Amino acid sequence: MHRRTILGAMGALAVAPVGPLIGLEALRHSLDPGRKQADEWDRIVADYGRDYYTLPAADLAEQLRADLTVLAHQIGASPADRDLMRVAAHLSAIMAMGLSAAGQHGMARRWWRTARNHADQSRDADCRVWVRDWEVVNGTYEQRPTAAILDRAGEAVAIAGSRVSVGHVGVLSGRAQALAVAGRVAEARDALAATAAMTDRMPAAVAADADSMFGWPEVRLRHTESFVYTHIGDVVAAAEAQERALDLYPAELGRERAQMLMHRASCLIQGGHVGDGLRFAADVLDALPAADHTALLYQVARTVVAVVPERERRRVEAVELRDRLTALPAG
Repeated sequence: MHRRTILGAMGALAVAPVGPLIGLEALRHSLDPGRKQADEWDRIVADYGRDYYTLPAADLAEQLRADLTVLAHQIGASPADRDLMRVAAHLSAIMAMGLSAAGQHGMARRWWRTARNHADQSRDADCRVWVRDWEVVNGTYEQRPTAAILDRAGEAVAIAGSRVSVGHVGVLSGRAQALAVAGRVAEARDALAATAAMTDRMPAAVAADADSMFGWPEVRLRHTESFVYTHIGDVVAAAEAQERALDLYPAELGRERAQMLMHRASCLIQGGHVGDGLRFAADVLDALPAADHTALLYQVARTVVAVVPERERRRVEAVELRDRLTALPAG
């Protein structure tokens, strides 16, 4: 009866006057009555864990809209299904990430709230922590108050307890970044040490999953180190982390690699090489395809401009970089 109810909802949605992607996906779900829906949704979530890093933002949002619409109808037909709630939490968090990367921070906050609500309703501890992990990590890029970021991190750590998981180590990473941005140097270093310690305890399969939001490869630790050391002004340690990260970054993570290279530009400026740092940042933007330019990357690039000494802010390279970061390029 439960399966027939869901399939009936899919059949009705497939013939409803909705967008083509929504209708096609609803039809696909209704074609295999013997398939366990939760298993199929878990595969879809895993796909998004990789697609997030490679799809253009507009394509990601359109696909998510279609899948979330189909999922909403399935949840409406089976509101007590915790597996579907877990899927809704994951997809809602990825939608929030996409909106944040596009600079839509207000809308992103709404989707973070939806993601947390669904995660809590799923009663899946790993999902609850994972959703908060990404919200904490994104908090600094969304320019949220440090206190709010740390409160969310505290929630996640309380849920995780002593459990070793991708979400738990991600929360520790995001906490280190927030503390670094706030200038709380000793605490940031402590949080970074905790991140490294948990990274060492990651299961081999998780550590090997280098191109998914559900993995924790070494490169994510090195990126975190680069971020933290850059923001607290330890340019020597930052350079070491950057060199290691560059050896590890998968080709598919070009946008994330570009963000980290902005840390290097900042370090050059902090080390007194203002022109070199500004030109390096511009070169990073030039080397990245226009479709991969995001508001999130530009937010990181603005931190490069921010460390330029006052006396140097009228130099041509600084003015040109600042002007480039006012709007994303067309295409």
